[in-house]
This record gives sequence, C-alpha cells and structure tokens, in this order.
Amino acid sequence: MPHERPRRLRATPAVRRLVAQTRLHPADLVLPVFVRDGITEAQPIGSMPGVVQHTPDSLLAAASEAVEAGVGGIMVFGVPRDEDKDAAGTAGTEPDGILNRALRLLREELGQRTVLMSDLCLDEFTDHGHCGVLDGRGRVDNDATLVRYAEMALAQAAAGAHVVGPSGMMDGQVRVVREALDAAGHEDVAVLAYTAKYASACYGPFREAVASTLTGDRTTYQQDPANRTEALRELRLDLAEGADMVMVKPALPYLDVLSDVVEVADVPVAAYQVSGEYSMIEAAAQRGWVDRDRMVMETLTSVRRAGAQVVLTYYAVHAARLLAEQRA
Repeated sequence: MPHERPRRLRATPAVRRLVAQTRLHPADLVLPVFVRDGITEAQPIGSMPGVVQHTPDSLLAAASEAVEAGVGGIMVFGVPRDEDKDAAGTAGTEPDGILNRALRLLREELGQRTVLMSDLCLDEFTDHGHCGVLDGRGRVDNDATLVRYAEMALAQAAAGAHVVGPSGMMDGQVRVVREALDAAGHEDVAVLAYTAKYASACYGPFREAVASTLTGDRTTYQQDPANRTEALRELRLDLAEGADMVMVKPALPYLDVLSDVVEVADVPVAAYQVSGEYSMIEAAAQRGWVDRDRMVMETLTSVRRAGAQVVLTYYAVHAARLLAEQRA
C-alpha cells in the first residue's frame, strides 16, 4: 500500500540522524591503556597496530589526549619488568610498582577530569601468568587469591583509582574487594565487576600487550563460551556482593549475553571490545577488505544497541574524533 514506506525515514543523512534509536557519544567510551616498566619510549604492540606499551610520560600524554577528545574514562593495565614477576604477583601491590605509579601520576595530573579505572588482576604480575595464586598442585587457589585482590584494591585506591575492576573471575571477588575498600575508608571507590568474562580466543593480542607468561589456559575460572544463562548467575552474585557496575567481555561475540545482563541489572552495564576484536578490524582494513571507520562505528554502535552504557575500546579516541566530525 502507498502509505507503507519505511524508506522515507532513510531518505537523507539528516532524517537518519533524527530518528536514530541508538546514539554513540565519546563520554560512553573508556580507553584501555598499557604502561610498561623499564622502557624509555613507547613500544608498538605488533598484533595491535596503533596501540603501544607506554612509558609513564607517554601514558600521561595519551590520557590527556583522550580527556580532550571527551572520552569518558581510562582503564590502566600495568606491565612490570620480567625480573619483578613472582608467584604471588607482588609487583601489583607494591606502592612503587608500575601500575600504582602510573595511577598516581594520572590522578595528580588529571584529577577529576576523567574516570580513572584500574585493572585488578594478578596475571600481568605473576611469573606463571595466571590470574591468581597457585596451590601445591598448580591450580588457582580461589581463597588465597582473594587475599591478594583485597591488597591490590587498597593499593590502587591509595594510588588514586576512582574505579577498580576485579577481572580474575574468582568466586567472591567483589565482596572481598568491597569490604576491603570500605574498611580502609575508600567508600567512594567504585567496583566494576567483570561479571561475564568468557574464555575467549579474542584475548590473544592482549597477551602480547601485557607480556604474558601464561602457559595453558584459563578455562577453569573464565566462563565457557557455550554457556549463556551462567552469566546471569554470576550477575546475581556480583550484585549481591556490592558491584557498582558490571561488565561483559568480549563484546561482539557475546551481544546476546550483554542483552540478557542489561535486562536484569539495576546498575550500569559495560562491555569490553577486546584486543582480538580490535585486531581483526585492523587486519581486514589494512588489506582493504573493510572500511575501517565504518566498521569501528558499526561495531561500537552494535554494542550500545545491545544495551551497554559504557564501552571499553582501543578505538575510544579515534571514535570520539569521528563523532566530532559527524557533528561538525
């Protein structure tokens, strides 16, 4: 029939903008960054073109650039020197460890101009590369790891983190971190729970970025990609333990899980467009197989469309600039 014309609302760019149901804004985005101890200049990450391991100085410059672009937050990952790694990941709790030094620098220089987030996990700091302390049989000891997570939370809060992100998928991690922060007077430091973190092949480039020493895998504590409803059980536990925000990771392969979490959660929901998602776009774009900028915006929009309020992405600054160009 003549009046059935949905294409009318697609006729011009202005009309499409007017009726768009999902909008992306720089403040929705968080930039993950890597800072490495013992280097004098930023080091390119081969599997992540355009992403580097920063020195403290180059990190501050990159973070300031993100703030000026309107990006909502920074998530900091520390990369210690190999000789500083040990079985307990003590470099992660040392006040002068690379992550805590970087957090202090960013907080001193940027203050409240951004949301400063810190990765709360042991994998970057352990010589075995697992996310926790190992028992005598070489398995991750959940409860011993929780003790270390509480210590990390206090160190990161003292260094200036506004948000700590326990990402190791240990049972009870949110409760232990929240209790430790509150007992030490850090009630204002928020907890971003890695609620649904899947044992994904998409983390490969990240392991290069953090100089991981892991052999084997993390399938005994990260979620099985085959399982969907398990994420809601993890969500209920994290909310009951005091999570201020929750996250699904990776993003694009788990949009169904993200949508499920959004339907139930009564706190902000984040999703992480991880290293492998970034690298796949970069590899295809370099070969001329896809339009890079369109893929960036389409994938980020899809994550927002699935319900994420916050998106962690290595494209945060680039996307913010593309959005500024669209508004101009």
